[in-house]
Amino acid sequence: MADKPKPKSESPAAPAPQGAVAKPAEPPKPVHIGGESFVDRILPHIKKIIIGILIVAAVLSVVFTVRWFRDRKQTAQTEKLDRVLEVAQAPIRGKDEKPDPKKPSFANAKERAAAVLDAMAKEGTEAAGHAFRGGLLLDTGKTDDAIAEYRKGVADPTIEGVLCREGLGLALEAKAAAEKDAAARQKGLEEALAAFSSMQPDEAGPRRSYALYHQARLQQLLGKRADARSLFEKAKAANKDTDREIADLIEKRLAALGAS
Repeated sequence: MADKPKPKSESPAAPAPQGAVAKPAEPPKPVHIGGESFVDRILPHIKKIIIGILIVAAVLSVVFTVRWFRDRKQTAQTEKLDRVLEVAQAPIRGKDEKPDPKKPSFANAKERAAAVLDAMAKEGTEAAGHAFRGGLLLDTGKTDDAIAEYRKGVADPTIEGVLCREGLGLALEAKAAAEKDAAARQKGLEEALAAFSSMQPDEAGPRRSYALYHQARLQQLLGKRADARSLFEKAKAANKDTDREIADLIEKRLAALGAS
């Protein structure tokens, strides 16, 4: 869950004493992976999702494009979506960078997400999908609304469903991290783990390595270090170094587990 600097390697949570509720060594950062918000992460998938929604297709295909719809007199709808995505793709300014009226940008991900939600409302379009809208709600801090939005799309058989299940896990994790009561926090983390466990059951499916990585993180937060290590290794094998960013994150986690 904006190319911010990559996070430093995080120290693993210490194992909880027998019978005690595990506490994370530091508050989890569930919304960002490798320095990007979840909305940044799913943007490459959004036009595919839009296509699937508009044609009620069961399977998405990269051969369908926005031009396909324009050729079939879907111009009004695609133009609305293009305007929304234009806002979503505007960059986040550097800390000391001043706004440039000629080059739209935002101070942070929260500000941009609010602007995209406003653009969606003005354009009267919801066709971007539940994963996209859920990510925007999560970026604006509306965690409960994000959870409700993600749940609407978890049963989708396409990449939209995978992203909704991932987003649901991130939102549940964020909600758990905000809990002051240790028992409530653990319960929330377990619910997030369940969401990630269902995220991508297909071993050859898209974002399988991310699903395993998220499961490993949650096991680590819950104090189950052996399970976490096993899942990180599975995530590494599933990735096969095709995505260097997740590969680097996995290696950092494994190194931290090995060093402790």
